[in-house]
Amino acid sequence: MACVRDPSFVTEDAHEALGGNLNTVALPVESFGVSHKGCVRDHNEDNYLVEPQTGLWVVADGMGGHEAGELASASIVDHLATIGIPSSAPDLRARFEDRLNRANAEIRNISRSRGITIGSTFAALLAMDGRFACLWAGDSRIYLVRNGRISQVSKDHSEVQELLDRGVISAEEALTWPRRNVITHAVGVSDQLRIDFQQGVLMAGDVFVLSTDGLTAHVRDAEIEAAVRSAAPQAACRSLLETVLARGGSDNVTIVLVKIGGESNGSFNSDRSGAEGLAR
Repeated sequence: MACVRDPSFVTEDAHEALGGNLNTVALPVESFGVSHKGCVRDHNEDNYLVEPQTGLWVVADGMGGHEAGELASASIVDHLATIGIPSSAPDLRARFEDRLNRANAEIRNISRSRGITIGSTFAALLAMDGRFACLWAGDSRIYLVRNGRISQVSKDHSEVQELLDRGVISAEEALTWPRRNVITHAVGVSDQLRIDFQQGVLMAGDVFVLSTDGLTAHVRDAEIEAAVRSAAPQAACRSLLETVLARGGSDNVTIVLVKIGGESNGSFNSDRSGAEGLAR
């Protein structure tokens, strides 16, 4: 499994995404998730996982149509749900990597047997011993609200993001770009699984928002921030879902919120150096 750093697909080891000596006292966590087919689609190809005892939260957005997308996202969630209780952060890392590779292989086999290409985006938060790692493939996103400010931790693996990076289109043009839903990475579309990651130290008061693109198609970052600052995870999830549906719900939508207990402090600085963690 390779960690992709930029659109040229440069790979690097990432073995410290949750590795090293982690002696920080664990912080209490409150989390909640919701998923809905939206107002247009006739079925839901999203799936999610909330496993606070494991230290794992995941959203996945399947693609392939005719229920194939649902199979792909379910494969990711079902395999990751077998991780159990890790003995250490490196153990959590190793189990996550193993299950994600199994899901990738299973989705590839389904694709071959059906003669079609199916796959799924995913965004995952792993947290243990005071540290976190965010991993993703595709355009499912991870946000962090810290000190009352929202930041996007993940970076979309999409055609429109690559055009933005190259300065070909503006941020305003990206909102209505005809191929804005074309993704460049996903689980199950290649034998070699490629993911991206960010890591850091957990701070009391942190709120992580994991979502499929059904949320961000209708709700702006500032609105997400306001929702999670004003309510507990369960109420905030439901409020954001109601907003999406009220605005037309053009796609499946899945939202997972994870709040780290205590008062907020500090600022988020991504840490991608070192290397001994979740991706190879």
